[in-house]
Amino acid sequence: MSRSIRRGYAMLAGVILAAPIFSGCSTDRLVARGASPLIERGVSAMNRETDTELARASIPATLKMLETLLLLDPGNVAYRTQAAMGFHGYALGFVEPTDPERARDLYRRARDHALVALEDAGVSRSTLNGDVATLERALAKLDARALPALFWTASAWGKWIELQLDDPARLAELPRVEALMGRVLALDESYYYGGAHLFFGAYYGGRAPMFGGDFARAARHFDRAAELNRNQLLWVDVYRARYLLRQAGERDAFHAALSRVVVAPDGADPELNLANALARQAAAALLAREEELF
Repeated sequence: MSRSIRRGYAMLAGVILAAPIFSGCSTDRLVARGASPLIERGVSAMNRETDTELARASIPATLKMLETLLLLDPGNVAYRTQAAMGFHGYALGFVEPTDPERARDLYRRARDHALVALEDAGVSRSTLNGDVATLERALAKLDARALPALFWTASAWGKWIELQLDDPARLAELPRVEALMGRVLALDESYYYGGAHLFFGAYYGGRAPMFGGDFARAARHFDRAAELNRNQLLWVDVYRARYLLRQAGERDAFHAALSRVVVAPDGADPELNLANALARQAAAALLAREEELF
């Protein structure tokens, strides 16, 4: 994180700590919303980071700053989706590889932030927890403004479930996650670098056909995700190897895909610098476990 951004966060912290001297909830919200440009620039600066250790050390402070702002302005949908994205990314890139139990809790935290945004978009908790047909009718009424809430709820919820596959109650929630991400696909398949296609590639590729997997369908989703982001997002090949190629027993393709990721240069989109640096690390870790996985 640059010196100017650190100084900005320090100034912001001072403003937040001083907020109680003002009266009224509206003043709290005004203080919180005034920080929006700094938060947005901070997120962009983090996405552009190439030093993963610097990112690992910096992200927790950013997440706590977001949650501090949300104490002042609990209904701020932009902050809720940024918090969901941040907790999801931190868990995926830095925590899950070594501490799945802690990652599980962070994914739940990401999901809970996103659920507030989803409720604001028009999907109540009762609808979300009711029958899937009713949920799908509610989702059909949403337009593109709901995309961030839909995508980050489904992404975090799906990962939370993935780390609890031995719990039948969690598995029973998968159709709801599928419905949410299906709506993302219907509204804008290119959203977040084709992220819905990446989700469904893992969803259909990570299970044997007898349990609902569909390798051909998974491959089509991975191919489409790569096409939509012009092969700039290295996580596509990491997920393809981790979920589809491993499950299909295609060891040579698994090795080739991950080897390409490890040596891939930075792409044209600097907003993917951190994501791709973490993808290279994930690819190297999977290659180190190749014998075990096959």
